Amino acid sequence: MRILLLSILVFGATFAASSDGQTAVRKGPARRTSSSSGSEMYGAYCAACHGPGGKGDGPASSALKSAPTDLTQLAKRNSGKFPELRVFGAINGDVQVPAHGSKDMPVWGVVFRAMGDNGVSGAKLRIRNLTRYIESLQE
Repeated sequence: MRILLLSILVFGATFAASSDGQTAVRKGPARRTSSSSGSEMYGAYCAACHGPGGKGDGPASSALKSAPTDLTQLAKRNSGKFPELRVFGAINGDVQVPAHGSKDMPVWGVVFRAMGDNGVSGAKLRIRNLTRYIESLQE
């Protein structure tokens, strides 16, 4: 049962155009990346929805119920200060993000813990490095 649950929670997305021109999202296992590279993790786990530059224009964005957040504007919308703890919490699954509605965005903390990089501490390292990378995208 645990393996089934983990396979459901681990997310990787591929996209295909259907006959009516709509983008379809297919979920599958997330590929393993370096825990030290925020850029590599962003490309593997976030860019499909949030876009390569963080603007919310990824190839899967049109298939989602709510438009992905423009991650480049987080500091601007927070009086010029990057909301580090909120971003960390959103990635980890601690903070409910209203735009995520029915959880289109995977709870990456669970996925990262399942990757086996020293359990919770390895997952926190991944989330911290990913958060730092998202901070670097701010305009």
